[in-house]
Amino acid sequence: MQAAHRQFFALNVLGTPLESCCADPATGYFRDGYCRIAEEDRGTHVMCAVMTNDFLQFSRSRGNDLITPHPEMSFPGLREGDRWCLCALRWVEAAQAGVAPPVVLAATHSRALEYISLAALLAHQLIETPGAGAGLEA
Repeated sequence: MQAAHRQFFALNVLGTPLESCCADPATGYFRDGYCRIAEEDRGTHVMCAVMTNDFLQFSRSRGNDLITPHPEMSFPGLREGDRWCLCALRWVEAAQAGVAPPVVLAATHSRALEYISLAALLAHQLIETPGAGAGLEA
């Protein structure tokens, strides 16, 4: 019970309480919408990112097909514009290839800073236009 309580009050990379990444599709290791971590999460799914076609194709080429639905696993498949909790190292790999998707800083777990500098995250942050909903301007 205490571990769950600690997880609930996780901080984001800005040092404020972690916000939800996305509930539809349900993302995160716990599929609760948050990019929280657990000891058993070997992928470290801490990056809240907005999917781009370039990133989705890159991930597929690396053996992690996030496009194809898998109903047996309650996975609808992702499209451009969907928010998803990514593995920190996959995001780093995508950044090195020039296809890193934009990051939602308020919903990216502070543990991401073990893999990625705040400066790199700021350079890839999602910029939302007021009144226009989530955008892909970065």
